[in-house]
Amino acid sequence: MLLRRAVQEDPESAGKCGQGLWSVVSETSPPRQPSSVSVDLQGDSTLQVEISDAVSERDKVKFTVQTKSCLPHFAQTEFSVVRQHEEFIWLHDAYVENEEYAGLIIPPAPPRPDFEASREKLQKLGEGDSSITREEFAKMKQELEAEYLALFKKTVAMHEVFLQRLAAHPTLRRDHNFFVFLEYGQDLSVRGKNRKELLGGFLRNIVKSADEALITSMSGLKEVDDFFEHERTFLLEYHTRIRDACLRADRVMHSHKCLADDFIPISAALNSLGTQEVNQLKTSFLKLAELFERLRKLEGRVASDEDLKLSDMLRYYMRDSQAAKDLLYRRLRALADYENANKALDKARTRNREVRTAESHQQLCCQRFERLSDSAKQELMDFKSRRVSSFRKNLIELAELELKHAKQPLDPALIDESAIHERSQRKTRENPEDRTAQEALCNSQSHSPHWAGLSLGLNRPHCPAAYPGKRLQDSVQV
Repeated sequence: MLLRRAVQEDPESAGKCGQGLWSVVSETSPPRQPSSVSVDLQGDSTLQVEISDAVSERDKVKFTVQTKSCLPHFAQTEFSVVRQHEEFIWLHDAYVENEEYAGLIIPPAPPRPDFEASREKLQKLGEGDSSITREEFAKMKQELEAEYLALFKKTVAMHEVFLQRLAAHPTLRRDHNFFVFLEYGQDLSVRGKNRKELLGGFLRNIVKSADEALITSMSGLKEVDDFFEHERTFLLEYHTRIRDACLRADRVMHSHKCLADDFIPISAALNSLGTQEVNQLKTSFLKLAELFERLRKLEGRVASDEDLKLSDMLRYYMRDSQAAKDLLYRRLRALADYENANKALDKARTRNREVRTAESHQQLCCQRFERLSDSAKQELMDFKSRRVSSFRKNLIELAELELKHAKQPLDPALIDESAIHERSQRKTRENPEDRTAQEALCNSQSHSPHWAGLSLGLNRPHCPAAYPGKRLQDSVQV
């Protein structure tokens, strides 16, 4: 099924609207708003990159990458190309494998688009369940379509942030592969990794972790710079904490989403009762159905805001902190190579054999280590400022949205407590015998040892009739 949309729309609207996803959308969109993942890009106007359009075709997503630049390397000042996710991964791997960028934090690769879960939910819903009403079906379909749209927009935003990070970096932006990615109009003929290559990458990560543990613990290598020792300790703790926070934020967001879904059958049942009843309860049922529908929309907006402003940010900086850890590992590996080169030079001088070769190798290792240390220090400071700015921005926006939702008033006609209390008092005045019996019951409860043990330590009767004008909750002290 083809899904096409211009991505200049506000990403915050994802998940808040139930627009149809299965129709082809070709309308012009309003001006683009910043993505939900803020990375504090400080690039100049000489190279501007954005994803202006995206097309989803089953398991493939084609991104239209639009570039505006006045750099002399490009033949035109404005051009666009179509790229797929595998080509983004190829560009990221090209940076990681390039030795010139060993002292830099390589922006994390965008996650692979995964719409299978949303498609399966829509397919199961389309197969039909005779136990749900037409209204429930329409609302659930609307929610799933909004979820699909939100996931699609987040996928596009992550791919765009990756390119903008590269374009804003003074060194990474000059890479030849980046120019080819932006300018070459044909397909790059990049295939996805097969199982053997994926297994090889997994094994390399295991070897890297074992090598890092070997260097730091068993070899007794000591850090020569307190700055990097502090950064390494901090990043290890930070990565663990932010990973746990991301899992907890996802659980909170999922709880809000499940609560919003649970309101659908409740609202539908109350609405059905309101259409069947002909007595005075009809209006009450309809108003309660409207109340639960409003609560469903409110919980859905809360879940969407938490997903965009908190979960996505934590997930992004979890990957970004891993990239910073990889930078520290490369520098630590260079330090170990430098120490080994010094030991090899001492042995060569002792044996008086191949001294020049050992000296040359020792100088190369020293230069590489110093180069990585200089660039890594600046990269880690930039990472800190970028991270703090992004967290401040997103958390402030999330708090403002939470306050906005908390202050959103419900229709007082839906829960008019004063009217309910007035009817109760009028009924009591019309039946003096009931009032006397009710007061007697309250007095017996207040003096009975049995009730005292079940009243949560109350020292006064908790009967509303004994306290006219007060709600039941106001008369209870826990």
